[in-house]
Parts: sequence; C-alpha cells; structure tokens
Amino acid sequence: MYVGRDLAALTMTRMNDWETTELMYYHHVFSQLAAYLSAEGTSLHHKIIHELESRGPIGTDSGGWDRSSSPLYD
Repeated sequence: MYVGRDLAALTMTRMNDWETTELMYYHHVFSQLAAYLSAEGTSLHHKIIHELESRGPIGTDSGGWDRSSSPLYD
C-alpha cells in the first residue's frame, strides 16, 4: 500500500520537490492507466517521466537474496 502524499497535494507542489519514490509510484500508476488517461493525465505522466530521467539512473543494483532487484517505491 502506498504511503505518501496524494496526487491532489502533489499537483500543488513543484515537480522538483517531489520525492523520487512519489515519482516512481505515480509513473507506475499512470503506466497502468495509460489507455484511460485524458490529455491532462498524459501530460502529467510525461512530466513525471521527464523528471525521473533528469534525476539520473535509479535502481542500478542487481539485487540479491536480501533485497529487491528493482526499486521499491511503496
């Protein structure tokens, strides 16, 4: 379960001030709902992708028995 700021609160916050975990969570959500997004939702998703790309690589760890191979945002 996601524990963090909801989208209504985040839209009032500059994208630079979003936590990386928030960006990754909402990127995942928008990716799952891509077929149903309006133009505004698609635009926000593209901004999230751009912000994630501008922050550089995330989750370059290959994982192990005690940790995930992909970043956990939840």
